[in-house]
Amino acid sequence: MISDKKIQHLSIKISTTFLFLILLIVSIFFVYPFYYVFVLASRERANMFTVPPPFWFGNGIRQNYTSLLQNLPFWRNMFNSTGIAVLATVTTIFFCTMAGFAFAKYKFKGKDFLFNFILATLAIPQLLGIIPFFKMMVWLNWINTWLPLFVPTMANAFGIFLMRQYLEGSIPIDLLDAARIDGMKEFKILLRIVFPLARPAIAVLGISTFIGSWNNFFGALVILRDKNSYTVPVALSSLLGVHNVDFGAIMLGTALALIPLLLIFIFFSKQIIASLLAGSLKGAI
Repeated sequence: MISDKKIQHLSIKISTTFLFLILLIVSIFFVYPFYYVFVLASRERANMFTVPPPFWFGNGIRQNYTSLLQNLPFWRNMFNSTGIAVLATVTTIFFCTMAGFAFAKYKFKGKDFLFNFILATLAIPQLLGIIPFFKMMVWLNWINTWLPLFVPTMANAFGIFLMRQYLEGSIPIDLLDAARIDGMKEFKILLRIVFPLARPAIAVLGISTFIGSWNNFFGALVILRDKNSYTVPVALSSLLGVHNVDFGAIMLGTALALIPLLLIFIFFSKQIIASLLAGSLKGAI
């Protein structure tokens, strides 16, 4: 007869295998669209919409790349997207952490009202303010520059809320008081204590900000006016003509634009998850 221990071990093994198969199927379902983008990027325009659809790479990368560079200053557009995304990420991390720290650890008149007012702005659709935003940018003479694409969001409501919620429970007030007794000024406390201890939340905020800025289409479409100043989403959309659309060039540009986001996910996903788990365990203790 089979012992109860062996039956239990066998049931655990079967359930683990079944769970692994489910996760594998779900992973393929989510990964395949990215894979198919790279497949289409390697196909010539005439061979992209065949039936059955292509499932393996072709030999049209050189032709698509040549067409892409003939129609766009693509690497200049990549530089624009990278510069704007990096500036948006760095400034958002700094100012949102500063504001979140103030709301979490300082007491001042009207703090709750101001914080609730900031949260209320999350419920307002951004499109409602696009005309006043555009007029303000014209008045500031910021049209066709990078500034409107990262300056207005340096202290956004989501970032302030995220940092405030994290800092409120992760940094004990006694630690801040001890630093003040040792003679540290408030700005030095922010740089030497708050930023290092807030790395888990900073990682989440930084990744979400970079991806959001990289994918920003509407704001860049309104502000940027010529091909040399376009970001990648706007540049690729300009290839969509009425009658003649070079889908090969568009898919190759899309594939190249995906690479930085995929690299960020590959290199930083484990760090973010590990940091969040460490922060949660520390808070639980």
